[in-house]
Amino acid sequence: MTTRTDHTADRPISLTAPSGIDRAAHHRLDEAWLAAAWSHPSTRCFVVSGGQVLIDETPDGRTELVMTPSFEAPLTEAHRYFLGTDEDGVSYFALQKDALPGRMDDSARPAGLREAGLLLSPREAGLMVHAVALENWQRLHRFCSRCGERTVIAAAGHIRRCPACGAEHYPRTDPAVIMAVIDDQDRILLGRQVHWPEGRFSTLAGFVEPGEAIEQSVRREVHEEVGIGVGEVEYVASQPWPFPSSLMLGFVAHATSTEINVDGDEIHEARWFSRDELRAAFESGEVLPPYGISIAARLIERWYGEDLPMRNAF
Repeated sequence: MTTRTDHTADRPISLTAPSGIDRAAHHRLDEAWLAAAWSHPSTRCFVVSGGQVLIDETPDGRTELVMTPSFEAPLTEAHRYFLGTDEDGVSYFALQKDALPGRMDDSARPAGLREAGLLLSPREAGLMVHAVALENWQRLHRFCSRCGERTVIAAAGHIRRCPACGAEHYPRTDPAVIMAVIDDQDRILLGRQVHWPEGRFSTLAGFVEPGEAIEQSVRREVHEEVGIGVGEVEYVASQPWPFPSSLMLGFVAHATSTEINVDGDEIHEARWFSRDELRAAFESGEVLPPYGISIAARLIERWYGEDLPMRNAF
C-alpha cells in the first residue's frame, strides 16, 4: 500500500494498546479466590451504567477513570464483574448499576467510550471496554435462548447459566469487516450512510454472515453497498467495538472496478478521492472526517499519510 509517510502506520489503534492487565480467566470460577480478591484493600472497582463510567481530570491535566477501593463500592448483589489483575497484583472489578453514583466533589462527569477511549490511559481504556462489553451483553441476554427461562450470572460476569435446562451462554461478539477500498490509481473510496449528516464520509463496513470467511465478507459488502468488485484483500488490524458487541476487522481491499452504484439502503453516496482531493474537501468543509477512536480513521490515515483533521470529527 502506497503512502506519503510512514508515521501513521505505527500509531496504535484506540482500545487496542497493551493495557498491562491479565484477565486471569482461570480465577473466574474460583469463588473463594474472587471473594478474597474483592475484600483485599488494594482492589479497585468502578461503576458502569448504560455504557458510561465516571471520569475525572487530575491537577496535572490527565483524565482518569474514577475508581474506588472495594470497601467503598456501592452495593450490588450479582452484577460484579472481575476484569483481571495488574503486574502488582491489584485486582479490578466493574459494578453494573442502573445509574452512576454521584460525587461529593462534583468534579467527575459521566462519559462513554467514544469520548473516554481517547482520554484515558491504555490500562483504564482497556478496563472500560471490557466492562462496557460485559454490561451490554448482560443487559441484552437475560433469558435462555434454548428454553426461555431467566438465566443467572456466573464466572464473575462472563457466563450466564440457565437453572432450568442447564445451558450456558457466553458473551457474544459479532465480527464485522471494515475496509479502505483502493483502486489502481491509488484513490480511496469513501461512503456516506443514509442516516449520516451531509458531508460525513467514512470507510465501508458490514457484518460477517454465518458460514462466510472474512475475505468473502469484504468482497460481498463492498459489492452490495457500492457495486465495486474487490480482488486482493489485506488484513490490517482489529478493534473491539462494544456498540453493543462488535469486533471490527480492518482491511485494505483492492478494487477491480471503479463504477459506483450505491445500494440506497445503507449507503446514500460514495466517492473516489485522491489525496489532494480529500485534503481539499477537508479544508473546505465539504467532507467531515471520521476521527476519534474508530479504526475507520486509522485505515484512512494509513493511505492518506498524515493525521486527519479533527474539525467536526466523530
